[in-house]
Amino acid sequence: MTPAKPAMPRVRTTFISDVHLGFRGCQTDYLLAFLNQLDTEQLVLVGDIIDLWSLKRSMYWPSSHEEVLRTILRLARNGTRVIYVPGNHDEGFRELCGAQIEGIEIRRDFIHATADGRRYLVLHGDDFDGAVKFAGWLKNLGEQLYDFVLWAGRGVQAVRHRFGFGYWSLATWIKEQVPDARRYIDRFEHAAAHAAIRHGLDGVICGHIHRPGIRDVDGVRYCNDGDWVEHCSALIEDRNGRLALMYYTGEVGLAPLLEALPGVLSPAQLDAAA
Repeated sequence: MTPAKPAMPRVRTTFISDVHLGFRGCQTDYLLAFLNQLDTEQLVLVGDIIDLWSLKRSMYWPSSHEEVLRTILRLARNGTRVIYVPGNHDEGFRELCGAQIEGIEIRRDFIHATADGRRYLVLHGDDFDGAVKFAGWLKNLGEQLYDFVLWAGRGVQAVRHRFGFGYWSLATWIKEQVPDARRYIDRFEHAAAHAAIRHGLDGVICGHIHRPGIRDVDGVRYCNDGDWVEHCSALIEDRNGRLALMYYTGEVGLAPLLEALPGVLSPAQLDAAA
């Protein structure tokens, strides 16, 4: 596959997480298109890039999943600084933390300094599961239901695509209807914010819960880059140090789906900031 010519202005840092290669719900077509248009000085992989849990249950590794890894390696070879922070689904790679493999730095966590001098704790986010106190049996049930909902969502998306409708996530819609899901997210965000406070930092950047967002929590900036199963989102730092979410779902290219929300930049805004 020949990489597409980058269509995005050069940015300072791009954060992505929860890709889940090896899982049938991974949106590799959108991710490959995004990576092939990406022009970034740094690419930070914030965990759950390869879903070892899913691969243990059943072997699923199509060529598009292999191509994602090849594309990331190509970025590293071509001068992009790539940092990999393993998550819980790829925790087997945490044994390699501190090493550099094929130009990719593997870290358990690290502090990222933005261009304007702010300092953020970067980690996957499963560290906060204990603080959230989510019941183990309920968590396991939720994972099984989540797999089913994603499977059903692919069917819904295929029908929508056939009739000319845009991208829509059934899993996201269902979670928005469940009050307990919102309470879980709130507890997670506060636990993440307190980690930044304990380290004397300006904010935290994480993934894990498949819920992109940028907001102030307890006096620090909480940033979640989302996922490539439901939202197809990335956290972008422009050359001035501003952080924003971007979404890629094919129909709209690199334009965000939610331009009205604060913290979401359009390509034109990125171009003006370059």
